[in-house]
Amino acid sequence: MKKRPDPEKREQALANIRRDQELRAQSYRGQALKILPHVCGRCGREFSGKRLSELTVHHKDGNHMNNPPDGSNWELLCLYCHDDQHETRASDGYYEGAGLAYTDQEEQSGFRPFENLKNLLKPKDDKETP
Repeated sequence: MKKRPDPEKREQALANIRRDQELRAQSYRGQALKILPHVCGRCGREFSGKRLSELTVHHKDGNHMNNPPDGSNWELLCLYCHDDQHETRASDGYYEGAGLAYTDQEEQSGFRPFENLKNLLKPKDDKETP
């Protein structure tokens, strides 16, 4: 005979599920899934049910902080097309300017993680003495 779950634990689990659903709905992925058709914007495959997790949100301008509520900067792409999109843009030099932000940050903070890398990579007999 099956034992019935504790009603308090059941209610707590349901409350957790509802909270998680609300948080997902507030995320830009949740918003995109509400307003955009569940179709890959590149290959045209349709997604539903468990396979919906294979759809990702691609930011058209590459800026993950640009999330307008109308979804104008988003497109839904399947995992494969999304990876291909980023590989294509990387090979075209689309992301080359992104490294400049990190360089500026290093200069402002004074922290240079690779400052001594050249000396660390030299053979022991060629190391410079400070």
